[in-house]
Amino acid sequence: MEVFSRDEAHEKTQKYDRMREKKAFDESKAGVKGLVDAGITEVPRIFVDHPENLQSALASSNGHFHVPIVDLADIVKDPSRRKEVVNEVRSASKTWGFFQVVNHGIPTTVLEEMLDGVRRFHEQGAEEKRRFYSRDFTTSVAYHSNFNLYKTEAANWRDTLFCVMAPNAPEAEDLPAVCRDIMLEFSKRVMNLGITLFELLSEALGLKPNHLKDMECAKGLVLLNQYYPKCPQPELTMGTSRHTDSDFLTVLLQDHVGGLQVLYQNQWIDVSPVPGALIVNIGDLLQLISNDIFKSSEHRVVANNMGPRASVACFFYTATPPSPKLYGPIKELISEGDPPKYRETTIMEYVSHFSANAKGDGTSALQQFKL
Repeated sequence: MEVFSRDEAHEKTQKYDRMREKKAFDESKAGVKGLVDAGITEVPRIFVDHPENLQSALASSNGHFHVPIVDLADIVKDPSRRKEVVNEVRSASKTWGFFQVVNHGIPTTVLEEMLDGVRRFHEQGAEEKRRFYSRDFTTSVAYHSNFNLYKTEAANWRDTLFCVMAPNAPEAEDLPAVCRDIMLEFSKRVMNLGITLFELLSEALGLKPNHLKDMECAKGLVLLNQYYPKCPQPELTMGTSRHTDSDFLTVLLQDHVGGLQVLYQNQWIDVSPVPGALIVNIGDLLQLISNDIFKSSEHRVVANNMGPRASVACFFYTATPPSPKLYGPIKELISEGDPPKYRETTIMEYVSHFSANAKGDGTSALQQFKL
């Protein structure tokens, strides 16, 4: 087998019809898992990323910094402990934009079964999965590979099952049978945790506990059930390119494989798996309404040859139905000395703009909404 350096592999990708190959991959409806099942030993050209991005991935730092871990135990019955937690959440949200939570109330058995459900869906027969394959993201349930496949230069080594779970949950029969029950159970528990997190975030902003909930930040929930197959040449591609999240808040369940990294002080830091923990990160919309008090940080997932990696990203925002509600910097957080930094927008306008410009280069859509 011919072996190429990163630069040579990228140069080869410039000498073919990339769009044609992307279309063929898309029309197979088999995803990255289908490529692996077919026995490929080299990464197809449409997945080969730019050498600069790949070099950055290999040179990431992982020993000097650690994403904060927040223990949510006793925050309801112990006011002093709650105050400590609010302070920890404030610090992490302002500096990292990321933190992990433990003692969050969701049993480990539920977390493990949810990850098993993700694996069951993606590892079932191709024909079963094809029934859900779609690029119509106005639907409640859609299986696909790379939502921005035709907009980015390089595709990511990842397949996704997209499910809108709130405010209008899909009919049970519309969800894949292999993971239906656990998705419904997990979603209910994540919604409850989300309310708790938005209370803490409200208090961290100096607002009443229900402020963000009353703004309907916790009204909608979308699950991205991600599957990253084992990659034969992880040095040539990415699991997920650098990006921020377009929602208010993301709660992430990841398995033991790891690979998630957050950009902190201009270094890529590993978000190492902690048994039983959930990862929380600030989304663009929360940065917008907090008037830049909280930070929506860039993050990514590196490809690996140990996989498969499974994760569930729980996005808090109302995807459907579209709401006319406008979101801008919270009035209690602005003053003559600290005026609003962003114009008002609807969730649909922001997410549509985000999706239309999602090229995998880390460019934030927030810049287009600045005053």
